Amino acid sequence: MRLNRVSRFRYVHLTGAAAALMLAALIGCTSAASSSGTAEAPRADIIRIDGLSQFGPLERPAVVFLHEKHTQALAPKNKDCAACHLPVPDKKYMSTKYMRLKDESRNQVMEVYHTRCIDCHRQTTAAGEKSGPVVCAGCHADKQIPSSWADIGLDKSLHYRHVKAQENKCEACHHQFDPVAKKLVYTKGKEETCRYCHLDHPVEKVSSFRQAAHDQCIDCHRKRLADNKDAGPATCSGCHDAGLQKKIAKVEEIPRLMRGQPDVTLVQAVTRDGRKLDGATRAKVVPFNHIAHEAANDTCRACHHAAMSACGTCHTLQGSKEGKFVSLQTAMHRVSAQPSCVGCHQAYLADKRCAGCHAAMTPRNPQDVSGCASCHVPPPADTAPQTDPKLIAAALLEARRPVKATLADDAVPETVMIKALSNTYEPVNLPHRKIVHALQKQLTGSKLAAYFHPNPGSMCQGCHHHSPVSAKPPACASCHGRSFDERNLFKPGLQAAYHLQCMECHHHMGIEKPAATDCTGCHKKKP
Repeated sequence: MRLNRVSRFRYVHLTGAAAALMLAALIGCTSAASSSGTAEAPRADIIRIDGLSQFGPLERPAVVFLHEKHTQALAPKNKDCAACHLPVPDKKYMSTKYMRLKDESRNQVMEVYHTRCIDCHRQTTAAGEKSGPVVCAGCHADKQIPSSWADIGLDKSLHYRHVKAQENKCEACHHQFDPVAKKLVYTKGKEETCRYCHLDHPVEKVSSFRQAAHDQCIDCHRKRLADNKDAGPATCSGCHDAGLQKKIAKVEEIPRLMRGQPDVTLVQAVTRDGRKLDGATRAKVVPFNHIAHEAANDTCRACHHAAMSACGTCHTLQGSKEGKFVSLQTAMHRVSAQPSCVGCHQAYLADKRCAGCHAAMTPRNPQDVSGCASCHVPPPADTAPQTDPKLIAAALLEARRPVKATLADDAVPETVMIKALSNTYEPVNLPHRKIVHALQKQLTGSKLAAYFHPNPGSMCQGCHHHSPVSAKPPACASCHGRSFDERNLFKPGLQAAYHLQCMECHHHMGIEKPAATDCTGCHKKKP
């Protein structure tokens, strides 16, 4: 999720009592993903109390618990989190479990809920106030409430706002476990994302990310709210409501987050025994513009998915245990992996500016290696052994020349008459130059297109897909026959080729006029 912009926290500021109660999801409970077949408004505070399932099948439906509905009812009575949550010994925060620190048995968990919840409801009713149910079916019902819950994370903007609020005291959030001292410590320059240690589920004594975030973040927000300081939300919806997330203020200019990373460097090749190969002695190297990639991504985890170290530290040339035996070559080129170079770039091709051409392109087998030279280049001829990789990368990146234009207008026909198959419909007068201009305009500002379209004619290959780059490519009919070639299942006939190419482009680029299925939008029907 993207967030940004300094100054004001556009969060809901609650009274200290109400905010204190907004500890998120109970351990032993899960967020309820409900259908929208109800008149109730979507909520982000829906919790399914189903912790008993860890001891066996549930006898009754899980309880759908609306967290904020309860905290709002308790706030006027000056009751805070302590009404439902116990303090964790030797910790600064409360347990996110309801009136217990751990789940000891089925009966213990069930007794806590039945005794505490029903007693509270009865006391509230006795005081003449509206309250919750006191019979089994009142809570254990298969309720369907629409959810507005959405995941949230720290992007660069929100991270910067926390850095500013904490006055650059990184230790307020970041810590490591010192195995010698057997405690959490802060080490300058070793800051990493919480998710590296706090995974989806607890591991030994390390809490899950969900648990750690609710413990640390909400505790900090509550304390700042109690001190009348700007703070983040302490409510479920404040963080997790999809609509409220869009209102979070953005930072226009975010200072670069420094952690000792280079501006530019070479993708370092490392052998299994840890030996770094000298870039000056390799036939091809990959210069990497680190600062440019920082600007293009909202989080370091986009690339550094498991640790804030260089890729080659875990992904060696042969593969290593630390990198799950994924070699450097595979880690950089796996199309299905978002953190890989190729996987990330491939994801951009789904953008409608690119999809018109790339969605219709079938992968070649064997793979066309002509595009490799966009990244893999020989080091400068005069590079001496042991030259700093940053200097080699800087020289290569400086020499790189992006292609920002296509062929000149006089090399691009203004119109092309497609009449080879004219029968039921009139010939198509294709506004060829207009289409080229429109495509070029779409790609203005795209650095990926500028570097990966290696010459001015590259864009032409979106349509002229299997011919060399040329100002005068061969006609479609030179490859696609009037009828289907049953000996080549991957080469459609001419009519299918035109329709696939044009209609797929219109569909993926979202072109409405003419629509992809509007026959007469391209060729009029003959009288």
